[in-house]
Amino acid sequence: MTSCRAVRVAQHSLLAVLIGLAAVHGNVSAQMASEEANGGRYTFSWPYAAEDALKPRGGTTQGPPVTRVTETTEAFQRLQAEDLSKFERDRRAILAMAGGYRASFDFLEVVGYPADYTPTAPYQSWGTEYVYVIADEGDFISLQHLLVMSIIDDEGEVRGPFINKHWRQDWHFEAPEAHTYRGANTWQRTQRSKKARAGQWLQTVWQVDDSPRYAAWGAWQHEDEYSTWQGGQTWRPLPRREYSVRDDYDALVGINRQTILPTGWVHEQRNEKVVVPSLDRITQRLATEYGIARYDRIKDYDFSEGDAYLEATAAFWGQVRDYWDRLLADNESLHLKAQSDQASLFLPLFRRASEIADGADYASEANAAFVRDTIDGYLAEKPQKGAGY
Repeated sequence: MTSCRAVRVAQHSLLAVLIGLAAVHGNVSAQMASEEANGGRYTFSWPYAAEDALKPRGGTTQGPPVTRVTETTEAFQRLQAEDLSKFERDRRAILAMAGGYRASFDFLEVVGYPADYTPTAPYQSWGTEYVYVIADEGDFISLQHLLVMSIIDDEGEVRGPFINKHWRQDWHFEAPEAHTYRGANTWQRTQRSKKARAGQWLQTVWQVDDSPRYAAWGAWQHEDEYSTWQGGQTWRPLPRREYSVRDDYDALVGINRQTILPTGWVHEQRNEKVVVPSLDRITQRLATEYGIARYDRIKDYDFSEGDAYLEATAAFWGQVRDYWDRLLADNESLHLKAQSDQASLFLPLFRRASEIADGADYASEANAAFVRDTIDGYLAEKPQKGAGY
């Protein structure tokens, strides 16, 4: 199989990793670049800092223009239908996140706690992303994010699309338990009483290699103009946008809020940056950051390469998810090795998926053994010092 599609998809584990994952969400549009040149886009920051000290960091590539959807989507209309049960309206709010988007990502530290605190540069980036429904079992819904990105090179030519498997969000109604992050690269089983979880949805978020990231329970609230879900406080490891440049803290402790709108959805975060030298122990709080991820629905954008990749690799990534599920089911605590980069885990999995997308015919048993050996090599026997996962 040597089609142009296959070659481009196969490149995702090398070129797209370098372009996209280096900043987590590669593309920066020409419009955003122009706005940055004129002084940035923040309406509040640190007014007394040096002029260039807080120039935003993040993706530096540019992508071709996209067309936003400006009319109310069918998904939002279905969410607003009359005579729905609360449970069904919740489900439709979750399912409304599926589709094709231009996603923008903004993070800004707004409070610094130490006396000698110096604010760090805000983070800005964006990408074109499709959210797929890979499971819908009524009280369980799984949404897989996939970056399908093209860039404009130095000669003005459009290159791509480059495909990156991105994060996954699972939603489980009234789930009794989940593994939650406790620092030191450790996830521990957390249980919720029947009364405490009544009417609530557990959101679990998984990293690009389908390893655990964070989990929280929360209830959906529905209004005429929007539907919103807010989870309880949750710990999480450093995101790539941080651990690739920061080593002064170990975890984020934050609140997440996801709001469904007529033409997309918004993910809000309020995170404390904390030092966690050992399991369950915060010794210092450095700063609070606000984060806004906007998912603006777009039209007339070709996501077919992402469709093809997801279809070709569905069985393989299903085996990866199944093995993580087995590990979590069998262990009260799961420890992962702390490293400065998670490439030792996600890159082998990405390469294998790329080979499959490019036509390699691996037997299911061979893939299962590969998944087991790859993930087992990343497991640790006890909590790990450091913030590298």
